Order: sequence, then structure tokens, then C-alpha cells
Amino acid sequence: MELHNLKPAKGAIHKEKRIARGEGSGHGGTSGKGHKGMKARSGATTTKGFEGGQTPLQRRIPKFGFKNINRINYKEVNLDTLSNYAERYQVTEFNQEFFNANKIFNVSDKIKILGRGEINKAFKLRVHACTASAKTKIEAAGGSIELI
Repeated sequence: MELHNLKPAKGAIHKEKRIARGEGSGHGGTSGKGHKGMKARSGATTTKGFEGGQTPLQRRIPKFGFKNINRINYKEVNLDTLSNYAERYQVTEFNQEFFNANKIFNVSDKIKILGRGEINKAFKLRVHACTASAKTKIEAAGGSIELI
């Protein structure tokens, strides 16, 4: 085998499909585009969701639901989780800086304390919201809560 007699493997080379080069090519006439219609024209493209002029599905189906623009999304923390954080990080004071420094929540997150679990230490909390059950448990343990 030498450079002058190298050739591709059998079946590796395909003949190019020559469209619109006469009936003898097998791709003459309408050039594989069928008869008339939008997709037979030059430069034809349709937008996503176009259904040939029929009202598209996203406009036939009715709108529903409601997005409250005044909704406040809180990141919740339960009292048992706070107890775990207190043991792990050896702290009794919880605020935005603590949660951010330990990568629990972001600076922009609003924090809400929920009442699941029991606590036996006096925690000092500075958060955005707190449930009534959590507040009574914190104060019963000798802790304090300040709402931002």
C-alpha cells in the first residue's frame, strides 16, 4: 500500500444529493418540498408554536392561577435544627451574620423560626419572623427573640 493507491473503505463515501437538477436526478420538479404551501417557499421558517394559522395551543388553553407580588419567601429553621447548630458551632446567638458565615443561608434571605423540636439552652435570636409556638418555647428556655 502506497500513497498513490489509498482510497476510502467501501460505503464510506456517499454521493451528494443534487436537488433541483432535473427529473433524472430523482430530486427535480418540486425538489422534495411537496406542492405549494409555506414550507415550499424560499427562506421558509416557522416560529415555535406556530400551527399553520390555527390558534396555537398556548392561546387556546385558559390562564389560571395568581402570583402574589407582595409574598415574602422565608427560609425556615426549626428549633431542633437550631439545637444541632448550637452543638456543632458552639454558639447560643443566632443572627443573619451567623447563617451567612456558615453558608446556611444567604445575606438576602429572610429567616423564620418554626416550633418543631425542643430546646434546653437560652438562645438569643435576631430573625425576620417567628411562629407563636417557637416564641413560647424560646422564652420558656430563658432565651430572647428580636424581630428585624
